[in-house]
Amino acid sequence: MIFAAFLINSVLLTVALINFLTIRKPSKFSVSNAITKSVVVLLPARNEEQNIERVLNELIGQIGVPDLKVLLINDNSEDRTLVLAQTFTSQQLQIINAPEPAQGWIGKVSALQAGYKAIIQENPDIVISIDADVHFESDAIARAVATLDSLSLDFISPYPRQIAATWAERLAQPLLQWSWMSTVLLRGAERFPLNSTVICNGQFLVMRGQSLRAIGGFESVAHKVLDDIELGRTFIRNGFKGVVIDGSQIASTRMYSSFSELRAGYAKSLHTAFGSLVGSCFASIFMTTTGLLPLIYAMKGNLIAIAALFAIFATRFVSAMAASTRLRDAFLHPASVALFIYLLYYSWRNRRTTQWKGRTL
Repeated sequence: MIFAAFLINSVLLTVALINFLTIRKPSKFSVSNAITKSVVVLLPARNEEQNIERVLNELIGQIGVPDLKVLLINDNSEDRTLVLAQTFTSQQLQIINAPEPAQGWIGKVSALQAGYKAIIQENPDIVISIDADVHFESDAIARAVATLDSLSLDFISPYPRQIAATWAERLAQPLLQWSWMSTVLLRGAERFPLNSTVICNGQFLVMRGQSLRAIGGFESVAHKVLDDIELGRTFIRNGFKGVVIDGSQIASTRMYSSFSELRAGYAKSLHTAFGSLVGSCFASIFMTTTGLLPLIYAMKGNLIAIAALFAIFATRFVSAMAASTRLRDAFLHPASVALFIYLLYYSWRNRRTTQWKGRTL
């Protein structure tokens, strides 16, 4: 078993190194190369009073995109989100109120579809969906759109730097990028797209307007909790191509600020990430074999286990370098695995009663 762990971890490290060297990065930006395409940013917001002013200022202040429109979709907020947004006078900003989600629709997806319907007649060249808690550099949109054009793809997902402050965040959040950095050959997935290799992050998703129109907007993911990944799969099934890129230099986000928030966030979606209970069990076994067993056997002096442990630490180290996050947190990987298994169990146990932002999923 421990030799198998060593072999698996060696493969994971090889994949991580290849991706580190080949991952797509945002194009360089210069004022002379302003984006000439029409760009619409869809910003669904529910109870985002802590973020809304900051994110609107960042979006309205984007440089190099003269034909930029920001569509704020107020998703029945119960706080001061709408009031604060209405203080903005920029002509780039439009605000609409999303209807209550229809039966079977997830709230955020319903809001995105409402936004899509509001802009469909404008036929924008580029549609970007974002989350309100993401921070954007002043040239983030321009560089992302330029990258989409330079790669001749239908969508790209610039993966923001995941900020982690508390111990729970430092254990859980690095696993997000590590999970695909060490398992999916990104250039291969870009050239030969498959459902199983789609990586898509709704925090910052850049799409060609005509491609989004071809799949009917967000309707295909109406009931999907992991709507971003499923939207990517819808694109792939319809013959379109896309890829995740390194977005750490143009965007960042802190998803959670406490353990209770983190647990609630993972509870709503983690049980759906692996397709079924069997898939979740397999994921737990995989994480245990690659992340916990090497530590246990290494403590007994097993040299193969020490090598396996070094390899898995190295995968985390490589992922952290790519993501511009704490390198030393790589050595917390066994604890991260233990927390992951707990969160997966918690998500399955509470899957029928999960709530997010006041709604039952």
